[in-house]
Amino acid sequence: MKAVAIQAFGSPEGMEVIDIPDPAPAAGQVLIATEAIGVGGVDAVIRRGALAAHGFAEGHVPGGEVAGTVTAVGDGVDMSWIGRRVWAFTGVGGGYVEQATAPAGEVLPLPPGLSAVDAVTLGSSGVVAHFALAHARFAPGESVLVRGAAGSIGITAVQLAARGGAGAVAVTTSSAERGDRLRTLGATHVLDRSGNGDEDAPAGYDVVIDVVAGAGMPAFLTRLNPNGRMVVVGVVGGPPPADFGATMMAAFRKSSSFATFSADTVAGPARRAVRTEQFAAAGRGELRTVVHEVLPLEHAVLAHRKMDAGEVFGRIVLTP
Repeated sequence: MKAVAIQAFGSPEGMEVIDIPDPAPAAGQVLIATEAIGVGGVDAVIRRGALAAHGFAEGHVPGGEVAGTVTAVGDGVDMSWIGRRVWAFTGVGGGYVEQATAPAGEVLPLPPGLSAVDAVTLGSSGVVAHFALAHARFAPGESVLVRGAAGSIGITAVQLAARGGAGAVAVTTSSAERGDRLRTLGATHVLDRSGNGDEDAPAGYDVVIDVVAGAGMPAFLTRLNPNGRMVVVGVVGGPPPADFGATMMAAFRKSSSFATFSADTVAGPARRAVRTEQFAAAGRGELRTVVHEVLPLEHAVLAHRKMDAGEVFGRIVLTP
């Protein structure tokens, strides 16, 4: 079958379409003929080699979520899964393929009204956005800033904060056009990437959800209100400065908090319950998915070029 592998860390051109043997599901797994493959920011971080020290080697097949039809199951898996259209989390890789394997516990049936493309746009990002707000102890009436709101995590976080009764939902983004689109999703204030550009925006925030990190992260720590909380859910801008904690110590009397968040720390049943609820809401049109573009699997290099260039609003989806 066709797959896309990272043959050389660095630029998107280090990825290649290769032929690999058709997989078979191991015990506890299902085999899925993929219809849609989500392209996530973590895929780009892995491709650049930033996580090589964590065991990612060249030859890695990226992609963490797929949707399609179950064609086979491994030992111990209910045979009734065969023939069902599902969303699945494949883990830290293995998704850029024509046929993917996934643990049965990370598989959900697609509800009526939700396409495979929409499922991989929401599946992982929606859970991260939901639990990141919970991790920040977000409460109705509080002000929220979503830094790096144009990606699928940020877009969902904006909607969830607005639906949750936020007093204000500010976003950082790269253009007025993107800001206008984010306003239709619930944003009340649009800032530029440095956090400026809206004189009516709150001076401080109770909650900051940061998808970017990078060198500019400490400046947003200074935007926290007393008892404010920042939760970093991504590092698409690279790691923050090693001494960023000094910024918090300089504002010691504000009792601000900093945390990272990974969905890996949430129990499987809790992730499943939230994802099921969000899929149903999206199927009813109550939670919007934003698909930037759908490309053939063979165009994965182009998808990553677009991500690196900052062109993507929402999510790019690959189809075999």
